[in-house]
Amino acid sequence: MHEQCCRLWRNSHDIVGHLSEGRFGNRSKLCTGETRYNKEKLLQGQGVDAPLSENGLRQAEAAGVYLRDVHFTNVFSSDLQRAKQTASVIVAHNNHCPGIKVVCDPKLRERSFGIAEGKPVKDMKNMAKAAGQQCPRFTPPGGETEEQIVAQHASQCSQGKEGLEMPHNSLGDTCGSSSPATNCSELHEAFADAVDGAVDLQVHVLVVSHGTYMRNVVKYLVEELQCTLPQSLKMSHVFSACPNTGMCRFRIAVDHSTGLSPCVDCIFINRNDHF
Repeated sequence: MHEQCCRLWRNSHDIVGHLSEGRFGNRSKLCTGETRYNKEKLLQGQGVDAPLSENGLRQAEAAGVYLRDVHFTNVFSSDLQRAKQTASVIVAHNNHCPGIKVVCDPKLRERSFGIAEGKPVKDMKNMAKAAGQQCPRFTPPGGETEEQIVAQHASQCSQGKEGLEMPHNSLGDTCGSSSPATNCSELHEAFADAVDGAVDLQVHVLVVSHGTYMRNVVKYLVEELQCTLPQSLKMSHVFSACPNTGMCRFRIAVDHSTGLSPCVDCIFINRNDHF
């Protein structure tokens, strides 16, 4: 797991490394809308490629309206139907990038649940109990481990570098030579009254993926990269399941001159104000 996390850091740094030294960029992650399988509490990983339900389409529409004034420079999506539909609806509603290309990547797919796919969630819980394990960490036969999900994210990061460059003078204040924690604290204060930390940025990437994928990425950013969190945010919420079309946003800053890890600041996690 440690080796894979190190790989994730290196590849994540490759992406933010396209920002000029000491510059900022955002990454917003959004979970897909609801499908029939969600409603019926059935597991859908990679083997089940169901479209959005009517309610899922309404959720995607609501998310699109909610995000209509956010300027996304790049949009990535899982190649599963529910993710592609969600991303397409959001882009169609956006006032800044209605014609932007949605890059579909199979590495953004939901975790594979092996023989448990298409079956009730309670069946997987029973399998985990029989194996003496907790359900989130349990891997059904033929399924993917959480470590493999982390590796998928690392690979997607390394493949998603294109198109993320921005001019050297495109943003203002730099990180300077302070510690990452100090910079992130100042960053959070600076944008406390701004529109969700998404103003005055030349790079803002939207990633539409799935619940388990998002939970593992959030876990990595918080536990491994020591991402700063809003003071009012409870840890139980940070690692909770992301609701359909729930949103997470992180601001990333890098200063190559210091050789330090990126400064990662959480703007919000699992937001669903648009419901």
